[in-house]
This record gives sequence, C-alpha cells and structure tokens, in this order.
Amino acid sequence: MDFDNLIECSRCGSDAAYIQEINPQLKIEMCLGCGFQSNSLMRQGSEFLEEQMGILPELYKALLDEEEETGKIWMPSTTRVEGKGMIFADGSSRDNWAWAAARDVEVKEDEKEKYKGAKYRTDMTTVKHFKEKDYIDALSYIGILPE
Repeated sequence: MDFDNLIECSRCGSDAAYIQEINPQLKIEMCLGCGFQSNSLMRQGSEFLEEQMGILPELYKALLDEEEETGKIWMPSTTRVEGKGMIFADGSSRDNWAWAAARDVEVKEDEKEKYKGAKYRTDMTTVKHFKEKDYIDALSYIGILPE
C-alpha cells in the first residue's frame, strides 16, 4: 500500500505538497511551497480544530484558510529541527506577515546552564524573512534542504 505521495497543494497550487496517510481516517498534508498544513481532522466544528484554536498564536488564527468545496482548514506550520533551526509565521496581521527562518547555533560551554543542557539554540540574530510562497527557500536557508 502506498502511504506517502507528493501532490499538488489545493491551497496554493504548488507541486511540492506532501500527503501521508496515517490510517484510512487520518491523512496529513504539508505544502513545502506555501508552508501550510492540514489534516483530515481539521474541519469547522471539529474537536481537533477547537483544541488548536485554544493554543494557536493570534497570527496563526488570522492566517487560517478554509477550502470552500471541501471544508478543509489550512494553518501555517512551525518547523523546528535541532541543529538546523526554526521556521515560523511572523508578523502583525493576515496582511502583514512573512516566514521567519532562524538558524541554530551550538550552545557554548558557559551557556549550558542557561539553556538547560541543550546542545543547540535558535539564534534570532540569523533570522531572515521569506514571502509566503517561498517556504521552501526558508527550509534551504536553515539547512534542511540543499541551497
């Protein structure tokens, strides 16, 4: 059975969307073009979406998109890979935001206590912003994908 596929993103039209079937009831979608994600549980009125609304930052709530035909809800992703960095939505509103990508750096010996023994920390002095449809460039910037 084929569980993993690249598909066209129904949100932005990119050909770099990834779908993974966890089981017949749960499919997860992630677009590397626009950086948004969805799953088969993210529908208006669902318990899963209500839980998400309780913990999402206000900007993420403002950026939610709903597909008219399917009712699928798309939300911005946050990507964090230890030793590489972090990508997150950054801005003040739906009309004023971008992807922020910041690289990880090794925690110095004299910082170990401050960072509770972590090997890496996200260095916000390396933050670089990318347009919505340039999420894949943000992945390259922090070293997840080759530049």
